[in-house]
Amino acid sequence: MPTVAPLDLDSHVVTAEFLGQVPVFAAADGTIHRLDQGHKSAKAHEGLLSAVRDAATNSLITGGEDGRVVRSRADGSSEEIASVPRKWITVVAAGPSGAAAFAHGKVATVVMADGKRSEFTEERTVEGLAFAPKGLRLAVARYNGVSLHWVATPGQPVDLEWKGAHTGVTFSPDGRFVVTTMQENALHGWKLDTKPGSDTRHMRMTGYPAKVKGTSWSPKGKWLATTGAPAAIVWPFSGKDGPMGKAPLELGTRANILVTAVSFHPAEEVLAIGYIDGMVLGVRLADNKEALLRRPGKGAITAMNWSPNGKLLAFASEAGDCGVIDISA
Repeated sequence: MPTVAPLDLDSHVVTAEFLGQVPVFAAADGTIHRLDQGHKSAKAHEGLLSAVRDAATNSLITGGEDGRVVRSRADGSSEEIASVPRKWITVVAAGPSGAAAFAHGKVATVVMADGKRSEFTEERTVEGLAFAPKGLRLAVARYNGVSLHWVATPGQPVDLEWKGAHTGVTFSPDGRFVVTTMQENALHGWKLDTKPGSDTRHMRMTGYPAKVKGTSWSPKGKWLATTGAPAAIVWPFSGKDGPMGKAPLELGTRANILVTAVSFHPAEEVLAIGYIDGMVLGVRLADNKEALLRRPGKGAITAMNWSPNGKLLAFASEAGDCGVIDISA
């Protein structure tokens, strides 16, 4: 049976991550909590709005209500990447070689490891950011679609248009697809390796009873798991046309209990599923075998991420009842 090491915090927790083998929890009050031979914490922001792990530098990039973008490391040290006074940093992204991106209002900014900056201004508010797996290409989600910018070379962005509000964006691990979450209960996707204007370019993934707020790619990009239903909805992306014309898997179905977080294991096709009642389930895709990883808690699961070796799973909740699950026990 998996064992759970609990961590009770006083506020909503935005994300739970691992920096190396150190579990890190970023709370909405601006505090970064670490479980490193005991519970340690450091104040990063006056109100934290966004957070993402930077795999290239093994750090956590956060944005706050104080207009600051901060990089925090496993040893508790931190540095300011950027500061935009009186602006809320609502979204951040981590890129290759220590590059970082952040947005406020209609402006998306990329900061390279050497401090060099590039700014991209959109016609509408920036809602989501993601770097392509290879090359310095940035996807910017906004109203009516996505803009794809080459960071290092000047030029017009590629516009991927689809009417509606796009609230988040992600690249497939092989870089062939871009998928957005939407304000309506749907995902939208574009196939990047087809000719512009081709009908096969668009992928519309609908049928959700609630908004999709969380996504997770399987290690090799064959599957995209999503929240927004009383099961984890897992779309197949292994074929050349992705999920077009294919039905998704539905894993961990629980009557009317909504899935609020998903996280694929780093090496195996095993999915951790977090629910609105605080429960966490592990499901193996090969045979749909389920394992209870955590019983229901005080609040909805807001984030989950695996340790690099796949033996530990950190989870966060909106009520602050967080923790680390050891599946090797």
